[in-house]
Amino acid sequence: MDDHGFVCGGCGRRHDGLPFSYGAAAPAYWREDLARDEKSLLEDEICIIAGEHYFVRARLVIAVTDAVQDFDWGVWVSLSSAAFSRMLDLWSTPGREREPAYFGWFATELPVYREPTLNLRTQVHTGSVGERPHVVLEPTYHPLAVEQSEGITRARVQEIAEQLLHPRPTRQ
Repeated sequence: MDDHGFVCGGCGRRHDGLPFSYGAAAPAYWREDLARDEKSLLEDEICIIAGEHYFVRARLVIAVTDAVQDFDWGVWVSLSSAAFSRMLDLWSTPGREREPAYFGWFATELPVYREPTLNLRTQVHTGSVGERPHVVLEPTYHPLAVEQSEGITRARVQEIAEQLLHPRPTRQ
């Protein structure tokens, strides 16, 4: 968290500290009933759905141009069976960060973007042992890809916080 608080546009109150990180607990495709499926698994870092769909938790980092720390989305990315197996084979192997990036599909819906974030094309880069992989989006005009490429301001971080901490009801 950033040391500085902010006055929230959602509730009008002052919040102590501005969050610079948010994360999804599971891929967008996970449903609670899958917990009873013997071919499905949701753990802290990996997920398998119906023995056919493979996901890894990763970080999507965005530079904050007027702050000392980056903004971090904790996201899920789907990988092919072969890429998922290779990543697991190297999970605790020193030097795994030299592995080429894996192609993946973005599997987290981020509600602060008007355009859907599901199924954006990604490259998943393995970090050192103990570090979560990081995701680089394919360059497109999608606002998330633009933000990752160009960075965001502290004001945008506050806007994200306001939207996530005080979501507006959806109209029906």
